[in-house]
Amino acid sequence: MLSGLLFTIVLTGAPAPAIAAPRSPTQQRLRDTCFTWAADPHNPWALAHGITAFGPSFAASDGRLAADVIVDDFIKTTTSRPADAGFASAPAANFVSIHFDDYAADGTPVEPHSNLVTKTLVLSGMPLSRVFKTPTGPVTVQQMVDSVKRNFVHDKNNPVYWQDIGWTLDLFARTSKPGDTWKSSSGATVSIDAVMDDALIELERATADLSAGLKQGLPQVDKRKQGLYAYSCGGLHFVQAVFSWARFPSVRKKWGPRIDEQIDVLVYRLESERRQYDAAFQQAPEYRLQVLVQMVKFYGHYLETTARLRDELNWKPNDAQLTSVAKARALLDFAVRSLEEIKAFDRMAELKKTQKQVYLDVIGDSCHATHGLDWWPVKPH
Repeated sequence: MLSGLLFTIVLTGAPAPAIAAPRSPTQQRLRDTCFTWAADPHNPWALAHGITAFGPSFAASDGRLAADVIVDDFIKTTTSRPADAGFASAPAANFVSIHFDDYAADGTPVEPHSNLVTKTLVLSGMPLSRVFKTPTGPVTVQQMVDSVKRNFVHDKNNPVYWQDIGWTLDLFARTSKPGDTWKSSSGATVSIDAVMDDALIELERATADLSAGLKQGLPQVDKRKQGLYAYSCGGLHFVQAVFSWARFPSVRKKWGPRIDEQIDVLVYRLESERRQYDAAFQQAPEYRLQVLVQMVKFYGHYLETTARLRDELNWKPNDAQLTSVAKARALLDFAVRSLEEIKAFDRMAELKKTQKQVYLDVIGDSCHATHGLDWWPVKPH
């Protein structure tokens, strides 16, 4: 079914500014969905996804900046003993420890993935000096970053740790450099080099089945909740964090072909997963809505991940890799048009009441897909 799609998207490896070409109907639908439904001031998780798509100027429907709503309304702070040296925000007084609940009392997601909020603010380009006027006093983005580092525990032998760590590592990759160390609240010395080296080892372990399938020329590797498939969003946030750290020349040199192998695995996943979505339509047509939403999730995150590869690692995709990007756009377009046909975007208020997870997925995945499409315009300059 999907394998018969035709696409004639022209792409180059040149860096692309946001929206360098007219938006397609698919792009506009995804943007409109993200812009409208991510603006809920009672849903900080959705607001964070709006910031991912539109940047730090994204506003909630109540008129406040989304970042102000998230931090001012949902932040939790505690004051601890004087901070150890090495944190940019540490004053002579006590250290402010910052966190967010996973979920609100009514089940609305706040920060279901550790440090998603701080990571989102930093990667959106928000200055570390930005001040939030919280109920307990002013808090800067830098203080939020330092709190994450101070509270960090590198529990590398715990599988659950790796499934949740992608957002935290992405934050560290953006705010640290090779050779950096810091003291955690337990007094342990954290080496960012050691943490990221372990992350690459874990990524290789988590993609072992996919890597084997690629080497054996298998058409697909079945998803059975193994490896990266046990991670949220198929582990692509974790992949993005590891790739981002490799942007440093010394890291790229040290890791060498291991990163190239992971890029090949990522590209291999596109066709492997496409085949399984095709099969799901045939085997379980009653789950068409859920499958289409999962397609938006994967293809949107795929475009986002490959765009970051291009911009952060100066990745120059070969013809086959470039074709995979065009194919991801075409498959995303198919999924969005199919969702239009069953009026999914017009039924968001209904889905919020009857299928809450699908409703949330449509919001978050529309925002990530918007982000990915904006980074891979149809005719980049």
